[in-house]
Amino acid sequence: MSPLQDHPDAPASPLILDPSGGANQVRVRAYNERLVLSLVRRHGALSKADIARRSGLSAQTVSVIMRALEKDGLLSRGEPVRGRVGQPSIPMRLNPDAVLSFGVKIGRRSADLVLMDFVGQIRMQLHQTYPYPLPQDILSFVTSGIQELESRLSGEERARLAGLGVAAPFELWNWAEEVGAPEGAMDVWRGFDLQSEIATRVPYAVHMQNDATSACGAELVFGVGPHYPDFVYFFIGSFIGGGIVLNSSIFVGRTGTAGALGPLPVRGRNGENRQLLEIASIFVLENLLRDYGFDPRPLWYSADNWIDFGEPLEIWIQDTAKALAQAIVASASVIDFSAAVIDGGFPDWVRERIVRATTKAAAELDLQGVVMPEIIEGAVGPQARAIGGASLPIFARYLIDQNILFKEIEHAEGH
Repeated sequence: MSPLQDHPDAPASPLILDPSGGANQVRVRAYNERLVLSLVRRHGALSKADIARRSGLSAQTVSVIMRALEKDGLLSRGEPVRGRVGQPSIPMRLNPDAVLSFGVKIGRRSADLVLMDFVGQIRMQLHQTYPYPLPQDILSFVTSGIQELESRLSGEERARLAGLGVAAPFELWNWAEEVGAPEGAMDVWRGFDLQSEIATRVPYAVHMQNDATSACGAELVFGVGPHYPDFVYFFIGSFIGGGIVLNSSIFVGRTGTAGALGPLPVRGRNGENRQLLEIASIFVLENLLRDYGFDPRPLWYSADNWIDFGEPLEIWIQDTAKALAQAIVASASVIDFSAAVIDGGFPDWVRERIVRATTKAAAELDLQGVVMPEIIEGAVGPQARAIGGASLPIFARYLIDQNILFKEIEHAEGH
């Protein structure tokens, strides 16, 4: 099962009414179709009776909607479930082939382009590394990459493309010195409208979101979100970023930058005050490897294929863990999160070591008066930012706000 699909053992819920009113009128049929698709997406498979119970729609309305969605190829039938009184129940699932979407992650060392299907599986992907990102290089990668992936699709598959979602850091020109860019080279990003520039070059609707917010959204919808209504999220990329989830909704704040987390003040190895991003970011490991005589470029070739660099990697993991532990305690002193989720652009075994070391480091801090969250690994992985981007067009065209579903379920399960 894809990490994007919901856990099959998710507890069954009683009646769940759509808070916006899952009405039966023809004029809101499009919304009701989105509601049905969203419920099926979250639970993996649902029968007509299950959907009627969860949505508050009449059985007749659900039957009409599901027939239409099946006819359009968006839903497919599973094997009948027998053993109950009456007719066997037929679970309906999202058809993975029904919708495809492009997602782009733009980082300070590399970019990724993915083609994602309706259930979150990455079908194809391209990767490019660079010393630092420049607009023309990014535009070339996105346009040529889309053309390359399109060339591998049939005409029927291309007709199912929902659009393009872009996940990129805000203010890419910041921290240019830390990534080794020449002075002033990154200033070209100031005032550059990446979304509109891409939109003029591709034949799809283009959506854009902050990269860390995209990763947090992917974790909320496709990862551990169904099990933790409130969590603080850390994604360790070239620079660490993150997000805040409250009541199963991403909280972005007044300016949209809430949960950035990188600027959080922490103590360094020698007790000096530092920002979290100055310790718990991959660019720090890059510099450390260089100091030890290693070529750091393999860090950016593939997030899944790091080698164990030995001592410098262990030093970075321990420093990162101690800084993360402080950041988690600081976060938990403000909001009693149920979990602190850690993920990043590295293999699972690195993530596991960071989480284990962070848990140990947190236990050594003064926790008086702090209700500590559970410190856990993210479930989506290195492509969380691209996956979050690719989900934007799919939600825009076929699904309702995922937060509504989580709030419905949380409310129902509390009864």
